[in-house]
Amino acid sequence: MSKEQERTELHRTIWQIANDLRGSVDGWDFKQYVLGMLFYRFISENLTNYINVNEPEQDFDYTKLSDSDAEFGRDDTVKEKGFYILPGSLFVNVAKNGANDSNLNETLATIFRDIESSAKGTESEDDLKGLFDDLDVNSNKLGSTVEKRNKQLVKLLNAIAGLKLGSSNNTIDAFGDAYEYLMQMYASNAGKSGGEYYTPQEVSELLAEISTVGKTEVNKVYDPACGSGSLLLKFAKVLGKENVRVGFFGQEVNLTTFNLCRINMFLHDINYNHFDIAHGDTLTDPNHWDDEPFDAIVSNPPYSTKWEGKKNPLLINDPRFSPAGVLAPPSKADLAFTMHILSWLSTSGTAAIVEFPGVLYRGGAEQKIRKYLIENNYVDTVIQLPPDLFFGTGIATCIIVLKKSKKDNKTLFINASAEFVRSGNKNKLSDENRQKILTAFKNRKDSEYFATLVDNQKIGENDYDIAVSSYVVQEDTREVIDITQLNAEIRQIVARQSELRTAIDEIVADIEGA
Repeated sequence: MSKEQERTELHRTIWQIANDLRGSVDGWDFKQYVLGMLFYRFISENLTNYINVNEPEQDFDYTKLSDSDAEFGRDDTVKEKGFYILPGSLFVNVAKNGANDSNLNETLATIFRDIESSAKGTESEDDLKGLFDDLDVNSNKLGSTVEKRNKQLVKLLNAIAGLKLGSSNNTIDAFGDAYEYLMQMYASNAGKSGGEYYTPQEVSELLAEISTVGKTEVNKVYDPACGSGSLLLKFAKVLGKENVRVGFFGQEVNLTTFNLCRINMFLHDINYNHFDIAHGDTLTDPNHWDDEPFDAIVSNPPYSTKWEGKKNPLLINDPRFSPAGVLAPPSKADLAFTMHILSWLSTSGTAAIVEFPGVLYRGGAEQKIRKYLIENNYVDTVIQLPPDLFFGTGIATCIIVLKKSKKDNKTLFINASAEFVRSGNKNKLSDENRQKILTAFKNRKDSEYFATLVDNQKIGENDYDIAVSSYVVQEDTREVIDITQLNAEIRQIVARQSELRTAIDEIVADIEGA
Protein backbone atom coordinates (compact mmCIF):
# COMPACT_ATOMS: atom_id res chain seq x y z
CA MET A 1 0.00 0.00 0.00
CA SER A 2 1.40 3.42 -1.00
CA LYS A 3 1.85 6.24 1.51
CA GLU A 4 -1.08 8.11 -0.04
CA GLN A 5 -3.29 5.02 0.16
CA GLU A 6 -2.28 4.57 3.82
CA ARG A 7 -3.17 8.19 4.49
CA THR A 8 -6.55 7.85 2.78
CA GLU A 9 -7.32 4.71 4.77
CA LEU A 10 -6.24 6.40 8.00
CA HIS A 11 -8.50 9.37 7.28
CA ARG A 12 -11.46 7.13 6.51
CA THR A 13 -10.96 5.16 9.72
CA ILE A 14 -10.53 8.26 11.86
CA TRP A 15 -13.70 9.90 10.61
CA GLN A 16 -15.64 6.68 11.03
CA ILE A 17 -14.44 6.47 14.64
CA ALA A 18 -15.41 10.07 15.28
CA ASN A 19 -18.91 9.47 13.95
CA ASP A 20 -19.40 6.13 15.69
CA LEU A 21 -18.29 7.39 19.08
CA ARG A 22 -20.00 10.70 19.40
CA GLY A 23 -23.52 9.29 19.79
CA SER A 24 -25.69 12.06 21.15
CA VAL A 25 -22.77 14.45 21.54
CA ASP A 26 -22.59 17.16 18.89
CA GLY A 27 -19.60 16.61 16.60
CA TRP A 28 -18.15 20.04 17.32
CA ASP A 29 -18.37 19.44 21.08
CA PHE A 30 -17.02 15.91 20.78
CA LYS A 31 -13.87 16.94 18.92
CA GLN A 32 -11.97 17.61 22.15
CA TYR A 33 -12.47 13.99 23.24
CA VAL A 34 -11.14 12.48 20.02
CA LEU A 35 -8.33 15.04 19.69
CA GLY A 36 -7.48 14.93 23.40
CA MET A 37 -7.25 11.15 23.49
CA LEU A 38 -5.17 11.17 20.29
CA PHE A 39 -2.83 13.58 22.06
CA TYR A 40 -2.67 11.36 25.15
CA ARG A 41 -1.65 8.39 23.01
CA PHE A 42 0.94 10.46 21.16
CA ILE A 43 2.76 11.84 24.20
CA SER A 44 2.71 8.38 25.81
CA GLU A 45 4.34 6.77 22.78
CA ASN A 46 6.65 9.71 22.15
CA LEU A 47 7.93 9.57 25.75
CA THR A 48 8.26 5.77 25.63
CA ASN A 49 10.29 5.90 22.41
CA TYR A 50 12.54 8.61 23.84
CA ILE A 51 13.27 6.64 27.04
CA ASN A 52 13.73 3.31 25.25
CA VAL A 53 16.18 4.78 22.73
CA ASN A 54 18.25 6.41 25.47
CA GLU A 55 18.30 3.38 27.77
CA PRO A 56 21.56 1.40 27.42
CA GLU A 57 19.99 -1.85 28.64
CA GLN A 58 19.17 -4.16 25.71
CA ASP A 59 15.48 -4.95 25.09
CA PHE A 60 14.47 -2.33 27.65
CA ASP A 61 10.73 -1.55 27.56
CA TYR A 62 9.55 1.43 29.57
CA THR A 63 5.90 0.33 29.34
CA LYS A 64 6.71 -2.71 31.51
CA LEU A 65 8.69 -0.88 34.19
CA SER A 66 7.12 -0.41 37.62
CA ASP A 67 6.07 3.10 38.59
CA SER A 68 8.45 3.13 41.56
CA ASP A 69 11.43 2.11 39.42
CA ALA A 70 10.51 4.72 36.82
CA GLU A 71 10.72 7.63 39.26
CA PHE A 72 14.53 7.79 38.98
CA GLY A 73 14.35 9.22 35.45
CA ARG A 74 11.71 11.89 36.10
CA ASP A 75 13.81 15.06 36.49
CA ASP A 76 16.11 14.53 33.51
CA THR A 77 13.22 13.51 31.26
CA VAL A 78 11.12 16.56 32.18
CA LYS A 79 14.05 18.83 31.35
CA GLU A 80 14.24 17.30 27.87
CA LYS A 81 10.62 16.47 26.99
CA GLY A 82 8.80 18.92 29.24
CA PHE A 83 6.58 16.33 30.96
CA TYR A 84 6.61 12.86 32.53
CA ILE A 85 4.23 9.90 32.54
CA LEU A 86 4.73 6.89 34.79
CA PRO A 87 4.47 3.48 33.04
CA GLY A 88 1.17 2.61 34.70
CA SER A 89 -0.32 5.84 33.36
CA LEU A 90 0.78 5.37 29.75
CA PHE A 91 -1.99 5.22 27.16
CA VAL A 92 -1.22 1.62 26.16
CA ASN A 93 -1.54 0.34 29.73
CA VAL A 94 -4.66 2.34 30.57
CA ALA A 95 -6.34 1.23 27.33
CA LYS A 96 -5.45 -2.40 28.02
CA ASN A 97 -7.06 -2.29 31.48
CA GLY A 98 -9.84 0.19 30.71
CA ALA A 99 -12.70 -2.28 30.41
CA ASN A 100 -11.93 -3.68 33.87
CA ASP A 101 -11.57 -0.29 35.58
CA SER A 102 -14.90 0.71 37.16
CA ASN A 103 -13.33 4.06 38.05
CA LEU A 104 -11.87 4.74 34.60
CA ASN A 105 -13.11 8.31 34.52
CA GLU A 106 -11.32 9.11 37.79
CA THR A 107 -8.22 7.19 36.67
CA LEU A 108 -7.98 9.32 33.52
CA ALA A 109 -8.71 12.56 35.38
CA THR A 110 -5.88 11.80 37.80
CA ILE A 111 -3.47 10.89 35.00
CA PHE A 112 -4.20 14.10 33.12
CA ARG A 113 -3.62 16.16 36.26
CA ASP A 114 -0.37 14.29 36.94
CA ILE A 115 0.92 14.91 33.42
CA GLU A 116 0.32 18.65 33.77
CA SER A 117 1.74 18.64 37.33
CA SER A 118 4.93 16.92 36.15
CA ALA A 119 5.92 20.22 34.54
CA LYS A 120 5.14 22.37 37.57
CA GLY A 121 8.04 24.58 38.57
CA THR A 122 9.92 23.88 35.30
CA GLU A 123 10.41 25.78 32.06
CA SER A 124 7.62 23.80 30.40
CA GLU A 125 4.95 24.58 33.01
CA ASP A 126 3.13 27.18 30.89
CA ASP A 127 3.22 24.92 27.84
CA LEU A 128 1.54 22.01 29.67
CA LYS A 129 -0.83 23.92 31.95
CA GLY A 130 -4.49 23.35 31.11
CA LEU A 131 -3.84 21.12 28.08
CA PHE A 132 -6.44 18.58 29.21
CA ASP A 133 -9.01 21.09 30.48
CA ASP A 134 -11.38 20.43 27.57
CA LEU A 135 -11.16 16.65 27.92
CA ASP A 136 -13.73 16.49 30.72
CA VAL A 137 -14.09 12.78 31.50
CA ASN A 138 -16.82 13.52 34.04
CA SER A 139 -19.03 15.46 31.64
CA ASN A 140 -22.70 14.51 31.25
CA LYS A 141 -22.11 14.77 27.51
CA LEU A 142 -20.48 11.35 27.73
CA GLY A 143 -23.38 9.84 29.65
CA SER A 144 -25.80 10.52 32.46
CA THR A 145 -24.13 8.03 34.86
CA VAL A 146 -20.55 7.08 35.69
CA GLU A 147 -21.16 3.65 34.18
CA LYS A 148 -22.33 5.13 30.87
CA ARG A 149 -19.47 7.62 30.80
CA ASN A 150 -16.89 4.90 31.41
CA LYS A 151 -18.42 2.73 28.71
CA GLN A 152 -18.00 5.60 26.25
CA LEU A 153 -14.44 6.22 27.45
CA VAL A 154 -13.53 2.56 26.92
CA LYS A 155 -14.87 2.74 23.37
CA LEU A 156 -12.85 5.91 22.79
CA LEU A 157 -9.63 4.42 24.21
CA ASN A 158 -10.01 1.25 22.15
CA ALA A 159 -10.77 3.17 18.98
CA ILE A 160 -7.75 5.46 19.32
CA ALA A 161 -5.58 2.46 20.28
CA GLY A 162 -6.69 0.69 17.11
CA LEU A 163 -5.53 3.44 14.78
CA LYS A 164 -2.63 2.29 12.61
CA LEU A 165 -0.29 5.20 13.11
CA GLY A 166 2.85 3.44 12.00
CA SER A 167 6.19 2.57 13.53
CA SER A 168 8.23 4.90 15.72
CA ASN A 169 10.05 6.11 12.60
CA ASN A 170 6.99 7.71 11.06
CA THR A 171 4.64 8.04 14.02
CA ILE A 172 5.09 11.80 14.22
CA ASP A 173 3.92 12.38 10.64
CA ALA A 174 0.99 10.04 11.12
CA PHE A 175 -0.16 11.67 14.36
CA GLY A 176 0.22 15.18 12.96
CA ASP A 177 -1.58 14.25 9.77
CA ALA A 178 -4.40 12.56 11.69
CA TYR A 179 -4.81 15.64 13.89
CA GLU A 180 -4.88 18.05 10.93
CA TYR A 181 -7.41 15.87 9.13
CA LEU A 182 -9.71 15.78 12.15
CA MET A 183 -9.45 19.54 12.58
CA GLN A 184 -10.37 20.08 8.93
CA MET A 185 -13.29 17.67 9.02
CA TYR A 186 -14.68 19.09 12.25
CA ALA A 187 -14.32 22.61 10.86
CA SER A 188 -16.01 21.60 7.60
CA ASN A 189 -18.96 20.06 9.42
CA ALA A 190 -19.20 22.81 12.03
CA GLY A 191 -19.73 25.63 9.55
CA LYS A 192 -18.97 29.13 10.80
CA SER A 193 -17.55 28.17 14.17
CA GLY A 194 -15.00 25.89 12.52
CA GLY A 195 -14.06 28.43 9.86
CA GLU A 196 -13.20 30.96 12.54
CA TYR A 197 -10.13 29.06 13.64
CA TYR A 198 -9.15 26.68 10.87
CA THR A 199 -7.40 27.72 7.65
CA PRO A 200 -7.37 25.09 4.87
CA GLN A 201 -3.98 23.46 4.54
CA GLU A 202 -3.33 24.55 0.95
CA VAL A 203 -3.96 28.21 1.89
CA SER A 204 -1.69 27.84 4.94
CA GLU A 205 1.04 26.40 2.75
CA LEU A 206 0.74 29.26 0.24
CA LEU A 207 1.12 31.83 3.04
CA ALA A 208 4.21 30.07 4.43
CA GLU A 209 5.74 29.83 0.95
CA ILE A 210 5.11 33.51 0.21
CA SER A 211 6.64 34.66 3.49
CA THR A 212 9.82 32.59 2.99
CA VAL A 213 10.59 33.14 -0.71
CA GLY A 214 14.36 33.21 -1.17
CA LYS A 215 15.04 31.88 2.33
CA THR A 216 16.13 28.44 3.51
CA GLU A 217 15.88 29.30 7.21
CA VAL A 218 14.46 31.93 9.54
CA ASN A 219 14.89 32.77 13.22
CA LYS A 220 11.29 33.15 14.37
CA VAL A 221 7.83 32.77 12.86
CA TYR A 222 4.67 34.33 14.27
CA ASP A 223 0.89 34.34 13.98
CA PRO A 224 -1.05 36.86 16.15
CA ALA A 225 -4.35 34.99 15.69
CA CYS A 226 -2.96 31.48 15.53
CA GLY A 227 -6.12 29.39 16.00
CA SER A 228 -5.18 25.71 15.99
CA GLY A 229 -1.68 26.51 14.72
CA SER A 230 -2.09 25.15 11.18
CA LEU A 231 -0.49 28.24 9.59
CA LEU A 232 2.54 28.20 11.88
CA LEU A 233 3.11 24.49 11.38
CA LYS A 234 3.31 24.91 7.62
CA PHE A 235 6.73 26.49 8.17
CA ALA A 236 7.88 23.11 9.47
CA LYS A 237 6.78 21.59 6.16
CA VAL A 238 8.06 24.35 3.87
CA LEU A 239 11.42 24.97 5.59
CA GLY A 240 11.83 22.00 7.94
CA LYS A 241 11.30 22.57 11.67
CA GLU A 242 15.07 22.60 12.26
CA ASN A 243 15.30 25.64 9.95
CA VAL A 244 13.02 27.70 12.19
CA ARG A 245 15.93 28.23 14.51
CA VAL A 246 14.48 30.02 17.55
CA GLY A 247 10.93 28.82 17.29
CA PHE A 248 7.20 29.20 16.63
CA PHE A 249 5.29 32.04 18.31
CA GLY A 250 1.57 32.75 18.38
CA GLN A 251 -1.36 34.09 20.37
CA GLU A 252 -5.01 32.97 20.48
CA VAL A 253 -7.94 34.59 22.29
CA ASN A 254 -10.18 31.50 22.47
CA LEU A 255 -9.14 29.24 25.37
CA THR A 256 -10.24 25.94 23.79
CA THR A 257 -8.51 26.77 20.51
CA PHE A 258 -5.42 27.91 22.42
CA ASN A 259 -5.25 24.44 23.99
CA LEU A 260 -5.77 22.79 20.60
CA CYS A 261 -2.89 24.81 19.17
CA ARG A 262 -0.45 23.72 21.88
CA ILE A 263 -1.55 20.10 21.42
CA ASN A 264 -0.98 20.50 17.68
CA MET A 265 2.58 21.69 18.31
CA PHE A 266 3.36 18.61 20.41
CA LEU A 267 1.74 16.28 17.87
CA HIS A 268 4.01 17.69 15.15
CA ASP A 269 6.99 17.02 17.45
CA ILE A 270 7.70 20.69 18.11
CA ASN A 271 9.25 20.46 21.57
CA TYR A 272 8.04 22.72 24.40
CA ASN A 273 11.21 24.85 24.27
CA HIS A 274 10.71 25.53 20.57
CA PHE A 275 7.25 27.12 20.68
CA ASP A 276 5.58 29.87 22.67
CA ILE A 277 1.82 30.02 22.27
CA ALA A 278 0.09 32.62 24.45
CA HIS A 279 -3.54 33.05 25.46
CA GLY A 280 -5.18 36.47 25.23
CA ASP A 281 -6.29 39.34 23.00
CA THR A 282 -3.38 40.24 20.74
CA LEU A 283 -4.69 43.72 19.92
CA THR A 284 -5.11 44.94 23.49
CA ASP A 285 -2.81 42.59 25.42
CA PRO A 286 -0.02 41.25 23.18
CA ASN A 287 2.20 38.65 24.85
CA HIS A 288 5.38 38.72 22.78
CA TRP A 289 6.89 42.19 23.18
CA ASP A 290 10.17 40.61 24.23
CA ASP A 291 10.28 38.30 21.19
CA GLU A 292 9.57 40.65 18.30
CA PRO A 293 10.56 41.36 15.56
CA PHE A 294 9.74 38.25 13.54
CA ASP A 295 11.24 37.16 10.23
CA ALA A 296 8.07 35.61 8.85
CA ILE A 297 4.49 36.34 9.89
CA VAL A 298 1.38 34.60 8.62
CA SER A 299 -2.17 35.10 9.79
CA ASN A 300 -5.85 34.66 9.04
CA PRO A 301 -7.38 37.03 11.64
CA PRO A 302 -11.13 37.00 12.32
CA TYR A 303 -12.96 38.98 9.66
CA SER A 304 -14.44 42.36 10.65
CA THR A 305 -14.43 41.49 14.33
CA LYS A 306 -15.10 44.12 16.99
CA TRP A 307 -12.33 45.59 19.12
CA GLU A 308 -11.90 48.51 21.56
CA GLY A 309 -10.40 50.88 18.99
CA LYS A 310 -10.94 54.58 19.76
CA LYS A 311 -13.01 53.62 22.82
CA ASN A 312 -9.67 52.92 24.51
CA PRO A 313 -7.73 56.24 24.62
CA LEU A 314 -4.45 54.41 25.21
CA LEU A 315 -4.46 52.59 21.88
CA ILE A 316 -3.87 55.67 19.69
CA ASN A 317 -0.50 56.06 21.43
CA ASP A 318 0.36 52.38 21.13
CA PRO A 319 3.53 52.17 18.97
CA ARG A 320 1.90 49.46 16.89
CA PHE A 321 -1.01 51.68 15.78
CA SER A 322 0.12 55.29 16.25
CA PRO A 323 2.22 55.61 13.04
CA ALA A 324 -0.95 55.58 10.90
CA GLY A 325 -2.43 58.43 12.97
CA VAL A 326 -5.78 56.67 13.16
CA LEU A 327 -7.22 53.46 14.58
CA ALA A 328 -9.17 50.81 12.70
CA PRO A 329 -12.94 51.18 13.28
CA PRO A 330 -14.29 49.57 16.49
CA SER A 331 -16.56 47.34 14.38
CA LYS A 332 -13.79 46.25 11.99
CA ALA A 333 -10.45 45.22 13.52
CA ASP A 334 -8.97 43.83 10.28
CA LEU A 335 -6.45 46.64 9.72
CA ALA A 336 -5.62 46.77 13.43
CA PHE A 337 -4.21 43.25 13.02
CA THR A 338 -2.41 44.45 9.88
CA MET A 339 -0.77 47.35 11.73
CA HIS A 340 0.19 45.07 14.63
CA ILE A 341 1.78 42.61 12.21
CA LEU A 342 3.67 45.36 10.39
CA SER A 343 5.00 46.71 13.68
CA TRP A 344 6.40 43.34 14.70
CA LEU A 345 7.83 42.43 11.29
CA SER A 346 11.63 42.45 10.99
CA THR A 347 13.32 44.77 8.50
CA SER A 348 14.10 41.88 6.18
CA GLY A 349 10.92 39.93 6.93
CA THR A 350 7.73 39.18 5.01
CA ALA A 351 4.16 38.97 6.28
CA ALA A 352 1.27 37.29 4.45
CA ILE A 353 -2.21 38.03 5.83
CA VAL A 354 -5.61 36.73 4.75
CA GLU A 355 -7.99 39.70 4.75
CA PHE A 356 -11.68 40.44 4.34
CA PRO A 357 -12.08 42.10 0.89
CA GLY A 358 -13.69 45.25 2.32
CA VAL A 359 -10.39 46.43 3.79
CA LEU A 360 -9.09 46.97 0.25
CA TYR A 361 -11.52 49.74 -0.70
CA ARG A 362 -13.61 50.96 2.27
CA GLY A 363 -13.32 54.63 3.17
CA GLY A 364 -12.91 56.46 6.47
CA ALA A 365 -10.24 55.32 8.91
CA GLU A 366 -9.43 52.26 6.81
CA GLN A 367 -8.63 54.45 3.80
CA LYS A 368 -6.27 56.52 5.97
CA ILE A 369 -4.49 53.36 7.14
CA ARG A 370 -4.12 52.18 3.53
CA LYS A 371 -2.70 55.60 2.66
CA TYR A 372 -0.08 55.19 5.38
CA LEU A 373 0.80 51.69 4.16
CA ILE A 374 1.09 52.70 0.49
CA GLU A 375 2.93 56.00 1.03
CA ASN A 376 5.49 54.22 3.19
CA ASN A 377 5.82 51.45 0.59
CA TYR A 378 4.91 48.61 2.95
CA VAL A 379 2.40 46.81 0.71
CA ASP A 380 4.31 44.41 -1.50
CA THR A 381 1.47 42.40 -3.11
CA VAL A 382 -2.29 42.03 -3.03
CA ILE A 383 -3.68 38.65 -4.14
CA GLN A 384 -7.36 38.07 -4.90
CA LEU A 385 -8.28 34.52 -3.87
CA PRO A 386 -11.18 32.44 -5.22
CA PRO A 387 -14.53 32.42 -3.42
CA ASP A 388 -15.70 29.59 -1.15
CA LEU A 389 -12.25 28.45 0.03
CA PHE A 390 -12.87 28.78 3.76
CA PHE A 391 -15.22 26.91 6.05
CA GLY A 392 -18.27 28.83 7.13
CA THR A 393 -18.06 31.56 4.49
CA GLY A 394 -18.33 31.76 0.71
CA ILE A 395 -16.70 35.18 0.33
CA ALA A 396 -13.68 35.68 -1.91
CA THR A 397 -10.92 36.67 0.51
CA CYS A 398 -7.57 38.22 -0.37
CA ILE A 399 -3.96 38.11 0.80
CA ILE A 400 -2.00 41.25 1.64
CA VAL A 401 1.77 40.80 1.64
CA LEU A 402 3.81 43.30 3.68
CA LYS A 403 7.53 44.08 3.50
CA LYS A 404 9.64 46.82 5.05
CA SER A 405 12.53 46.61 2.58
CA LYS A 406 11.21 46.62 -0.98
CA LYS A 407 13.38 47.14 -4.05
CA ASP A 408 10.80 49.23 -5.90
CA ASN A 409 8.07 51.73 -5.10
CA LYS A 410 5.33 49.61 -6.64
CA THR A 411 2.62 47.16 -5.60
CA LEU A 412 1.90 43.88 -7.37
CA PHE A 413 -1.72 42.84 -7.90
CA ILE A 414 -2.56 39.20 -8.68
CA ASN A 415 -6.03 38.06 -9.72
CA ALA A 416 -6.22 34.40 -8.66
CA SER A 417 -10.02 34.37 -8.41
CA ALA A 418 -10.26 31.62 -11.04
CA GLU A 419 -7.43 29.51 -9.61
CA PHE A 420 -9.32 26.67 -7.93
CA VAL A 421 -10.74 23.20 -8.30
CA ARG A 422 -14.05 22.08 -6.86
CA SER A 423 -13.62 19.54 -4.06
CA GLY A 424 -16.74 18.31 -2.31
CA ASN A 425 -18.82 21.30 -1.31
CA LYS A 426 -15.90 23.76 -1.25
CA ASN A 427 -13.37 25.24 -3.66
CA LYS A 428 -9.74 24.30 -3.18
CA LEU A 429 -6.33 25.52 -4.34
CA SER A 430 -4.63 22.69 -6.22
CA ASP A 431 -0.84 22.39 -6.30
CA GLU A 432 -0.93 23.86 -9.82
CA ASN A 433 -3.08 26.80 -8.68
CA ARG A 434 -0.77 27.49 -5.74
CA GLN A 435 2.36 27.32 -7.89
CA LYS A 436 0.89 29.70 -10.48
CA ILE A 437 0.22 32.28 -7.75
CA LEU A 438 3.66 31.76 -6.21
CA THR A 439 5.41 32.09 -9.59
CA ALA A 440 3.64 35.39 -10.32
CA PHE A 441 4.60 36.62 -6.85
CA LYS A 442 8.26 35.77 -7.46
CA ASN A 443 8.38 37.16 -11.01
CA ARG A 444 6.83 40.49 -9.97
CA LYS A 445 5.89 41.60 -13.48
CA ASP A 446 2.80 42.08 -15.60
CA SER A 447 0.99 38.99 -16.85
CA GLU A 448 -2.05 39.55 -19.04
CA TYR A 449 -5.33 39.15 -17.15
CA PHE A 450 -3.47 37.76 -14.11
CA ALA A 451 -0.92 40.17 -12.63
CA THR A 452 -0.18 43.90 -12.82
CA LEU A 453 2.67 45.85 -11.22
CA VAL A 454 1.40 49.34 -10.31
CA ASP A 455 3.26 52.50 -9.25
CA ASN A 456 2.22 53.56 -5.77
CA GLN A 457 1.63 57.09 -7.09
CA LYS A 458 -1.13 55.71 -9.32
CA ILE A 459 -2.68 53.95 -6.31
CA GLY A 460 -2.67 57.29 -4.46
CA GLU A 461 -4.44 58.92 -7.41
CA ASN A 462 -7.05 56.17 -7.10
CA ASP A 463 -7.81 57.16 -3.46
CA TYR A 464 -5.64 54.32 -2.13
CA ASP A 465 -8.04 51.68 -3.39
CA ILE A 466 -6.04 48.43 -3.47
CA ALA A 467 -8.75 46.09 -4.76
CA VAL A 468 -7.21 43.76 -7.36
CA SER A 469 -10.11 44.34 -9.78
CA SER A 470 -9.13 48.04 -9.96
CA TYR A 471 -5.80 47.20 -11.59
CA VAL A 472 -5.90 43.76 -13.23
CA VAL A 473 -8.04 43.74 -16.37
CA GLN A 474 -10.24 40.68 -16.52
CA GLU A 475 -10.32 38.66 -19.69
CA ASP A 476 -13.54 39.10 -21.66
CA THR A 477 -14.64 35.54 -22.36
CA ARG A 478 -17.85 36.55 -24.10
CA GLU A 479 -18.30 35.47 -27.72
CA VAL A 480 -17.17 38.16 -30.18
CA ILE A 481 -20.06 39.06 -32.50
CA ASP A 482 -19.64 40.67 -35.95
CA ILE A 483 -22.56 43.11 -35.96
CA THR A 484 -22.40 43.66 -39.75
CA GLN A 485 -22.60 39.94 -40.43
CA LEU A 486 -25.34 39.56 -37.83
CA ASN A 487 -27.46 42.29 -39.49
CA ALA A 488 -27.00 40.64 -42.88
CA GLU A 489 -28.16 37.32 -41.47
CA ILE A 490 -31.18 39.03 -39.88
CA ARG A 491 -32.11 40.60 -43.25
CA GLN A 492 -31.92 37.19 -44.89
CA ILE A 493 -34.13 35.69 -42.19
CA VAL A 494 -36.70 38.49 -42.58
CA ALA A 495 -36.71 38.10 -46.36
CA ARG A 496 -37.13 34.35 -46.11
CA GLN A 497 -39.90 34.84 -43.55
CA SER A 498 -41.68 37.13 -46.04
CA GLU A 499 -41.38 34.53 -48.83
CA LEU A 500 -42.83 31.84 -46.56
CA ARG A 501 -45.75 34.04 -45.59
CA THR A 502 -46.54 34.75 -49.28
CA ALA A 503 -46.39 31.04 -50.08
CA ILE A 504 -48.65 30.19 -47.14
CA ASP A 505 -51.15 32.88 -48.20
CA GLU A 506 -51.28 31.41 -51.72
CA ILE A 507 -51.90 27.90 -50.37
CA VAL A 508 -54.69 29.14 -48.09
CA ALA A 509 -56.30 31.03 -51.03
CA ASP A 510 -56.23 27.89 -53.21
CA ILE A 511 -57.85 25.82 -50.43
CA GLU A 512 -60.60 28.40 -49.86
CA GLY A 513 -61.36 28.66 -53.67
CA ALA A 514 -61.58 24.93 -54.15
